[in-house]
Amino acid sequence: MSIIRRKTKAIFIGPVQVGGDAPITVQSMTNTDTRDWLKTVRQIQRLHRAGCEIVRVAVPDQEAAKALAKIVKKSPIPVIADIHFDYKLALMALEAGVHGLRLNPGNIGSAQKVRIIVREAKNRNVPIRIGVNAGSLEKKLIEKFGGITAEAMVESALYHVRILEEMDFNLIKISLKASDIPLMLDAYRLLAQKVDYPFHIGVTEAGPKNTGIIKSAVGIGALLAEGLGDTLRVSLTADPVEEVTIGYQILKALGLREYGAEVISCPTCGRTQVNIMKIAREVEKYAKKVRKPLKIAVMGCAVNGPGEAREADLGIAGGKGEALLFKKGKVIRKIAEEEILDVLKAEIRKLEEE
Repeated sequence: MSIIRRKTKAIFIGPVQVGGDAPITVQSMTNTDTRDWLKTVRQIQRLHRAGCEIVRVAVPDQEAAKALAKIVKKSPIPVIADIHFDYKLALMALEAGVHGLRLNPGNIGSAQKVRIIVREAKNRNVPIRIGVNAGSLEKKLIEKFGGITAEAMVESALYHVRILEEMDFNLIKISLKASDIPLMLDAYRLLAQKVDYPFHIGVTEAGPKNTGIIKSAVGIGALLAEGLGDTLRVSLTADPVEEVTIGYQILKALGLREYGAEVISCPTCGRTQVNIMKIAREVEKYAKKVRKPLKIAVMGCAVNGPGEAREADLGIAGGKGEALLFKKGKVIRKIAEEEILDVLKAEIRKLEEE
């Protein structure tokens, strides 16, 4: 059964469409000091090579805001300025030519300051993400709802949506992020009933790499499976390139994007007679460089191995110290265990060139 996505308005972050009938885009955020524009640009270029489609940069002060013009000029992908506390930084970011703004309603200040930003964004046709975060929710809402709740987060988002709409501004996308997955899910579900703006989804403060991958896959995957989400960021305490890789893996697992190679492998058992863990690990490492959509099966025995390998673009089914090599559903030949890795790499290269 295919996933039926929620119908949303379409906006453009630079040339990249978000919402409407566009594919779900993968974002990340630089962790460099934005004031060091060259270092930031180099990281953006790495992210772009990994498949990142939109990048966000922190703008903590005026020096960082002044660096944005060079970053935007050199960036191969659209740049979003992440603004907190000082509305003047948003105005500087717009002047620098950023393709989008992310504002946290809980800390940007008065409605009047928001209106000043909106007026300038409207003049420049620059979208704004209303980024509600459970960790910085307005105190009055926490008091009203007796804590940080999905209802409180949605009310915060809707209040700021109204400010923008009153100024005839509808280049809006919304995020309702929390590190608590059930809270985050409830908030997005509730808001989806009230607006048709595109959603930026993610589990904020997801944690170090291993923990963060699990929480992100569960939270983001649950929303996507329900058809919610138009652009995503996996938030990890790790190299931002990892965020992009995991983002695509989540989308691929749900059949929502085709990008790069997918490696499937068996869990191993007493029937396995080749070092399947080492082979799978090395193939996955090599496959990270692949951009063409390919399915590669690394299977350890004759029970499920031949079936899975036959369904993949390329695969092996292990035997005693050897394996059958499959390509496009056909058995090619037997290969010795010590040759498996080199043969798979060579065959992957051939498939990329086809």
